[in-house]
Amino acid sequence: QGEQAARLLAARGYEGAELGSVLLVEGGRVYERSTAALRIARRLRGAWPLLSVLVVVPRSIRDAVYGWIARHRYRWFGRQEACRIPTPELRSRFVG
Repeated sequence: QGEQAARLLAARGYEGAELGSVLLVEGGRVYERSTAALRIARRLRGAWPLLSVLVVVPRSIRDAVYGWIARHRYRWFGRQEACRIPTPELRSRFVG
């Protein structure tokens, strides 16, 4: 959402990002919604990388499920009153 992120996306021919969705820039490509989430899951610890096999499901179906989860996440997991402040190490991994 920041200026640096907008420049990064524009340099890859991606403009008009949907602010309510996750975007991942990896290997010079931009991934969004369910594809971004599954590619991120591959890098997590625990059982999360197992979800990456869902990439074989057609994107339209994955994105519909992604949207349904996004609409219900606060009901299931609650909502924080304040955002967690990232550590300097974690902050260095994000584009502002």
